[in-house]
Amino acid sequence: MQRCIARRVSRSMVLTLVVSTVALAQTKPRESDLKLPIGGTPGKLDAITDVAGVEVGYATMITGNGPLIVGQGPVRTGVTVVHPRGNDNADPVFASWFTLNGNVEMTGTTWVQESGYLEGPIGITNMHSVGVVRDAIIRWEVTRKNVSQPTRRSCRINSNVLRPASRSASADRADSGATAPATSSSRSPRPIRSPGLPTA
Repeated sequence: MQRCIARRVSRSMVLTLVVSTVALAQTKPRESDLKLPIGGTPGKLDAITDVAGVEVGYATMITGNGPLIVGQGPVRTGVTVVHPRGNDNADPVFASWFTLNGNVEMTGTTWVQESGYLEGPIGITNMHSVGVVRDAIIRWEVTRKNVSQPTRRSCRINSNVLRPASRSASADRADSGATAPATSSSRSPRPIRSPGLPTA
């Protein structure tokens, strides 16, 4: 049976780690500055990129001051993307994960635990932006690898049609009434009509 190519995309790249959005604007000492007795010899760059093949890209967002206005700022966050084998190498790497602090959010760990390896980049961002970074990585992977859209009607996860408004509409319309089974040829008796979500 032909597997949906989207399944490969879903297992290939979405390991999004999380860091707290605390004091990004502050300068913190590096381990080498503190001279902690942890042993080992640092590489030439004293960075993760000392590992052959590893590439890192990042964007820091620091704007505005004053009281928080949701959706406007001030902003203290960012995103880091780590390519274990480099931007142009899609070969998998052996991988695992563990919980250091349960008060954060991760996605992609189930496939890592099941398979023992990771394909694609690792995203690091704040807890509430995990989904945004995951979505961006999926779009990047689909475009970069030129993944074709599956022809089967039941497998369209690469179409990227759902939007925040779709999620909000689903949550707002939730109730305890009967629900109809979703099929490729039927619609819910309570169709959700919102931007970005086809109703046909």
